[in-house]
Amino acid sequence: MKTKKIIFIFLLMIFFNNSFSQTIQILQSGTKTSIRGLSVVTDKIIWASGSNGTIAKSTDGGNSWQWLIVKDFEKRDFRDIEAFDSNTAVIMAVAEPAVILKTKDGGKNWFKVFEDTTKGMFLDAMDFVGEKGIVIGDPIKNKLFAAVAGDHGEKWLTVLNNDQKDSLFNLFNGEAFFASSGTNAKLIAEPMELIQIFFVSGGIKSKLFFDAKTFELPIIQGKESTGANSIDINTKSKKGVIVGGDFANDKDTTLNCVLLDFNNEVKFSHPQKPPHGYRSCVIYITENQLITCGTSGIDISNDGGNNWQLISNESFHVVQKAKKGTAVFLAGNKGRIAQLIQ
Repeated sequence: MKTKKIIFIFLLMIFFNNSFSQTIQILQSGTKTSIRGLSVVTDKIIWASGSNGTIAKSTDGGNSWQWLIVKDFEKRDFRDIEAFDSNTAVIMAVAEPAVILKTKDGGKNWFKVFEDTTKGMFLDAMDFVGEKGIVIGDPIKNKLFAAVAGDHGEKWLTVLNNDQKDSLFNLFNGEAFFASSGTNAKLIAEPMELIQIFFVSGGIKSKLFFDAKTFELPIIQGKESTGANSIDINTKSKKGVIVGGDFANDKDTTLNCVLLDFNNEVKFSHPQKPPHGYRSCVIYITENQLITCGTSGIDISNDGGNNWQLISNESFHVVQKAKKGTAVFLAGNKGRIAQLIQ
């Protein structure tokens, strides 16, 4: 009996030691750019975008990188990027004016596909399903801004709504969207070629926008630095995870993560053990495994987001998994790009 007990304890030790054995391998650092845009096409093709007009690209899984400065946009901050292959990508410059550029030759040349000079215009995030995309921006006169595109971001159409009674488009004073990782908007493809749109706001109020309805999130809110920053969706289980917190107090774990279930109706819950601080990005690695990152560290969950384990104190803004593959990469300040090693 004693021997069985010892074996059982030994097996438990192996399980818990291996459950969170992930490490973070730094691939690049030291450049004068803050990276918030990241798009991983395959295990080999990775694009990143950041401040000072900077684009980074690797076609060998991160072993080597090509750093580019977009001509005539050297002072712009490209907060999001969506890449489709090693040659084609679109990048988003947030404001003054808001601009989206596209390349078809691997980043050698970029052409303008969208521009808006409206006062107060500030773009926050893009997402694509196949060739169809959406970009969302901070509210203009308390109404959210959105534009949609086909043809891999070649042409954009602004979504206009002048109905003051339409609650979907109305935002509270002090409610907006964070351009922290380009992941507070999410498109998913449904059967019959339908596309569902999710996005989350933050600030004084924090809401989920989904299915032509809005839902107040049970996440920390009330200040400009609080609220939801990122959402990811598991299409198979019809569940999702939303992260955020208070970026002005980035080690605070108060109501920084919300679990979403949209089977039949929208339901929210909280993890038993939340991420260890403010988090700006979250993604599913598998149906049950997730990773989230922020300025105070990186957490992993192996049970669908119910319990989170801190695996690193390293600061990163964004994390993405290969659309066609399994590789996971992260990016942040000072040109830091890393890979999750499992």
